[in-house]
Amino acid sequence: MKILLLGEYSNVHATLADGLRQLGHSVTVVSNGDFWKDYPRDIDVSRPKGHLGGIRLLARVWSLLPSWKGYDVVQLINPLFLELKARRLYPIYRYLRCHNRKIVLCAAGMDYYWVEECITHKPLRYSDFNIGDRLRTDAPALEAQRDWIGTDKEQINRRIAADCDAIVAGLYEYYVCYRPHYPGKLHFIPFPVKPQKAVSPAADGKVKLFIGISRSRSAYKGTDIMLRAAEDIVRKYPEKVALVKAEGVPFNEYQHLMDGSDAILDQLYSYTPSMNPLLAMSKGIVCVGGGEPENYDILGEKELRPIVNVLPCYESVYTELERLVLHPERLPRLKNESIAYVNRHHDYLMVAAKYASLYEKL
Repeated sequence: MKILLLGEYSNVHATLADGLRQLGHSVTVVSNGDFWKDYPRDIDVSRPKGHLGGIRLLARVWSLLPSWKGYDVVQLINPLFLELKARRLYPIYRYLRCHNRKIVLCAAGMDYYWVEECITHKPLRYSDFNIGDRLRTDAPALEAQRDWIGTDKEQINRRIAADCDAIVAGLYEYYVCYRPHYPGKLHFIPFPVKPQKAVSPAADGKVKLFIGISRSRSAYKGTDIMLRAAEDIVRKYPEKVALVKAEGVPFNEYQHLMDGSDAILDQLYSYTPSMNPLLAMSKGIVCVGGGEPENYDILGEKELRPIVNVLPCYESVYTELERLVLHPERLPRLKNESIAYVNRHHDYLMVAAKYASLYEKL
């Protein structure tokens, strides 16, 4: 098949493309590399800097559109698949719809259905937008609501979701938010991860913690709380634990900083590990974050429990980190289970085969 993957979130499309190519398909990845993360792509569509950046990008996209015809499948990472205003994107979507066979929309991150369901029906006990029945009122959560509710972004999301041939959710959270609206075209396929080589921690007896920080999303994702708990643990047990922080660095540097860690802290409000913790787990690094029962259930996993699940509060993170630091004998089992978990459910060739099977059915 000839496949066009448009947009990027956390290396999902670049990794999927490699898997599909290994299976014999022709794949083109068009993206901005997910901003500073700079993930691989075949065609770069980063928005130029400056007040004319949008116009310059729009001109580039229109010049590229004739080459985005004749594909068997066009897959969009998000309704906002390019760095353009929503009202600019819909004519581009219509062009893609008219000149290609099938369109697939990913439910893989921030969008209208994720925001709307979490603030209205609250299908999750906690999320980026609610803790139980209480809505979160921190600035990033409120900004996301203003962005996606009653706006052009809502309209393009609803129109593409209604019109496309299939919707693929990569995490339980996104699946449960789309399920009430599009049960007939919704599919769950786990995120793809390439096998990685584990790097052993330095032999100094300390438990090595790692955390990635995006300042603009720190409060939204709970990184601020996780960081505070980790720093407090380091202060209490300086001879037993060390902390490495990666802030706003490209993907390759992020990986290098992560190597040799025992545990990664990520996504306080998540039920599931996303791409970065999955990558860490494939290296034998234990994820401290989202590992709720629903995550294992949707995968059909009955044996492995590698994730140190934390509730969305400082006390839970602190308690679980302290347990790891005081009982490092737990780490070998959790590390081995982490590698087995990713190999069993997220291997990029296996995931690519699931996508290819869906594309062929369409």
